[in-house]
Amino acid sequence: MTLSDVAGELDWSPAKLGHIETGIRKQLSVAEVAALLRVYGVTGEQREAILALARQARARAWWTDYEDVVSPAYVGNEAGAVAIGAYGGMVVPDLLQTPEYTVLLARGRGYDGRTAERMVTAYLNRQENLDRDSLVRYHALVEEEALQRITDPRTRHAQLRRMIELAEGNPRVTVQLLSTSLGPHPGAAGPFTVLEFEDEESLVFVDAPHGGSIVEAEAEVARCQRVWHRLTGMAGSRRDTVTVLRRMDLLT
Repeated sequence: MTLSDVAGELDWSPAKLGHIETGIRKQLSVAEVAALLRVYGVTGEQREAILALARQARARAWWTDYEDVVSPAYVGNEAGAVAIGAYGGMVVPDLLQTPEYTVLLARGRGYDGRTAERMVTAYLNRQENLDRDSLVRYHALVEEEALQRITDPRTRHAQLRRMIELAEGNPRVTVQLLSTSLGPHPGAAGPFTVLEFEDEESLVFVDAPHGGSIVEAEAEVARCQRVWHRLTGMAGSRRDTVTVLRRMDLLT
């Protein structure tokens, strides 16, 4: 059976099936594995053995213990991406956040202290992506207004310093600032992240209060990529961004 044959049988996109077969989809559900086994005619003990492996694979992923504070579907894909482009909207993108800022964000979402601590732990684990050899590029677009919303001076100072240090000290990291003076722009619809993979189609994660969703359809991914490129063209350069961040830090 071809990729298109199987995708059509399951009413999936070929991109989704391709990502599953190559291991890019790190968080494959047991139901999805069962559906594949049905199409492939796998039954009996072999079917049960494969389903058991699927359950064990889900149990081994650290992020399955943090489903209340992160999207497992996204985090699994994030861990396999070779390039990540993140637009955070009214918050600082996750992989740039300091623990102090993450706690502030968690409280703003109504989380209790214990849940806030779990969110910090999960985000720190995810931020290790910035140092893995397989990641070629992390590109973050940050709204100036997101930084202005940090009213606590110590938290703002720590957040600005982290962004400056990453922008200047990590060759994989690019940070661009979107000035408040730009007014409404193509990113007004909300935060999203573009994930690129080696020899595979890109994915987009669209963040939302319900936990967000993965976009796999080629046309929709392309639409998000066009918005991304428009935003990068409107944002300040890497050098100008660091200059503005330093100025904001001095005024904090």
